[in-house]
Amino acid sequence: MSASSATVTTPTTSPLPSRAAPPEPRRLAPIPFTRLLDVELRKMFDTRAGFWLMASIVITAVVATAAVVVFAPDSEIRYSSFGAAIGIPMAVILPIIAILSVTSEWSQRSGLTSFTLVPHRHRVIAAKAVVSVLVGVVAIPVAFAVGALGNVLGSAIAGTDQVWDMSLTAFWQITLGNVIGLLMGFALGVLFRNSAVAVVAYFVYGFVMPPLTELLSATQEWFRDVRGWVDPNFAQGQLFNDTALSSTQWANLGVTSLVWLVLPLAVGLTLVMRSEVK
Repeated sequence: MSASSATVTTPTTSPLPSRAAPPEPRRLAPIPFTRLLDVELRKMFDTRAGFWLMASIVITAVVATAAVVVFAPDSEIRYSSFGAAIGIPMAVILPIIAILSVTSEWSQRSGLTSFTLVPHRHRVIAAKAVVSVLVGVVAIPVAFAVGALGNVLGSAIAGTDQVWDMSLTAFWQITLGNVIGLLMGFALGVLFRNSAVAVVAYFVYGFVMPPLTELLSATQEWFRDVRGWVDPNFAQGQLFNDTALSSTQWANLGVTSLVWLVLPLAVGLTLVMRSEVK
């Protein structure tokens, strides 16, 4: 074969098959905050201890109302007497409910599950705070409704006229005072994350400090002048009077709440975000 008739063929290369694009990563929607609220609310009732603690709000209100009907003189059968009697157990139970709502994650070792399912811990803590306040806001009117029923029955038993000597302003102020106490318990729960320590700290705050500051106010004039600005129990106690707070009293409440409530809560939240959950 001659060179002129020779044909040169070049091998043809088949194109490489195109590689499929990797699938888009599946993005899961965050858990709605309403679902967190539902979970935290069920946590308060699911356990036996939680159920009886919630039920104790109504039980103690009934016991306090019955005590006023049985032991109070006829002249003291009025609505404010029932409100004062009911307020004592409420001041103890509501903060404990708030404390246990937080510390249960550590005492029952469920925090690892909670913070794994919801890595943003502040959302879990916020849900606990909202649910605690909702429980308090609902429980307080229920307790006062029991007191109203006791006032009607007590007046009928004693044969006296019904006396409704609590104004709407006093009702709202008492509700606010109890909610602040509840939030104080919540702040201590976040700060210590231990049920026993937080409960003891609240009892020191709520029941040991007041007589000490009262004694200091009676013996030291300088403390008497500044007490409203440094004593949280004194500032919050103004809410339980049957008179509207003055601008100075509201300022006292704001300053003491900032120092004794907001700052410890901020420190506790910082520790919660950085601490290792086991």
